[in-house]
Amino acid sequence: MSSDSDLTARARIRDAAIALFTERGVAGATIRDIAQAAGVSSGLLRHHFGSKEGLRDACDEYALSRIAQVQTRFIESRTLAPIPPDVLHLQQYLIRALMDGSPRSTEMFRQAIDHGERLMAGFGLETSDLRAFVAVLGAMKMGMFLMRDQLTAVLGEDVGVMPGYLRLLRASVEIFSQSLLTPEQADQALKALDRLATQEGEL
Repeated sequence: MSSDSDLTARARIRDAAIALFTERGVAGATIRDIAQAAGVSSGLLRHHFGSKEGLRDACDEYALSRIAQVQTRFIESRTLAPIPPDVLHLQQYLIRALMDGSPRSTEMFRQAIDHGERLMAGFGLETSDLRAFVAVLGAMKMGMFLMRDQLTAVLGEDVGVMPGYLRLLRASVEIFSQSLLTPEQADQALKALDRLATQEGEL
């Protein structure tokens, strides 16, 4: 994240909150702890955000907006580029929000899928259900981060930080760069699903 010297007090508070919410969850991070980490008073924090819930909402909005910005750049350029360090932190923040299971996290996931669906509408994907395609893809990607501890144990290095994170991304690129089903197998599977859908509709 950016250094404190070039951040406003509001941004310092937001960044400190994102770090502590990621580490401890919303329930485990107090107003006092966040204010102390940001180098401000609790009163100034409340002046800017009103409450911890208001601060969380601001963090959510910022995280979604920043990640959407990077996703848009990737979709428009169709080229891979290094993931900015702050985006890695924000991904971890959003994953922690999902792990906490709050109603807000479900809304955040919906917003992310809405954005992804709009971005990929003109991407020429072969799918009969774009929303399901984007939602399942999003869930698969998030699953890698939700299982950070398990992946870390299996691979022998923390996949939530460099260089373990790069190892995780490399595996992802290798998976998506090759077809795991032949065209014939995919066609057979899709036809079988169509038959099941027809049978279900007849019940």
